[in-house]
Amino acid sequence: MTTEVIQNETSAKIAALNDEHRRSMQGCTVTKGIVAMGSAASEVFVGVRDYTDFNEDNDPYGEHDFGSLKVAGEKIFWKIDYYDENLSKWCDPLDPDCQRVLTIMLAEEY
Repeated sequence: MTTEVIQNETSAKIAALNDEHRRSMQGCTVTKGIVAMGSAASEVFVGVRDYTDFNEDNDPYGEHDFGSLKVAGEKIFWKIDYYDENLSKWCDPLDPDCQRVLTIMLAEEY
């Protein structure tokens, strides 16, 4: 098996876990800018939850850990990061104890 095949299989496993996490919206953090959107924030959550516009520009490794969308004229970014059980350091995204944190923000807050 080549390194590329192994990377593709690993990326596919990470993407599946990230998609599941994003769709559940558990461990979700939002910035002040998202909160300030008021009622449009619910559209942001639906857009992030249902996001499928992955491409080489926003997902070069195929892990579905970042996305960008527009809601109410605002550019929104979302990102999944991986932490250990204590949320103190990075964790392998395939580790069963990995804690995923989904952060949703206005692009200008990045």
